Amino acid sequence: MLLKVGEIAPTFALPDADMETVDLATHLGRKRIVLFFYAKDGTPCCTKEATDFSDHEGDFHKQDCLVFGISRDDCLKHAEFRDKEGIGLELLSDAEGTVCKQYGVWQQKEVDGQKKFGIVRSTFVIDRAGIIRHALYNVNYKGHALDVLRLVKEMNS
Repeated sequence: MLLKVGEIAPTFALPDADMETVDLATHLGRKRIVLFFYAKDGTPCCTKEATDFSDHEGDFHKQDCLVFGISRDDCLKHAEFRDKEGIGLELLSDAEGTVCKQYGVWQQKEVDGQKKFGIVRSTFVIDRAGIIRHALYNVNYKGHALDVLRLVKEMNS
């Protein structure tokens, strides 16, 4: 089930790369949130997307916005990926896929002629009240972080 603009964002608590729990609800009311869902640590497109968001993390913070990357990789893989690539933002582990399903990013896709389930690259911009302002499915990683930053800035005007 795909989420739509205007819906309340599902809240969750997931471990980050350091096995510290990040509870989305604790940030609502205070910060804007960007959640980007990606398939796998270390793959070329996912690495580019994560490092682009990380490179612009300061710009997001200036907009009073936190950015979280979410995949089904475990905390240890996230830590290795973060350290190898110099990623500053928090990477959250949804090993069971519960949050991926809540956000509608766990979908059947065709890979090499075979149908299988996986994460569809998607991003959500959530306002301080916990309302989804942008629900972007099947995004292209190229230039995506800057596109999302522009959307966040437009929320300020």
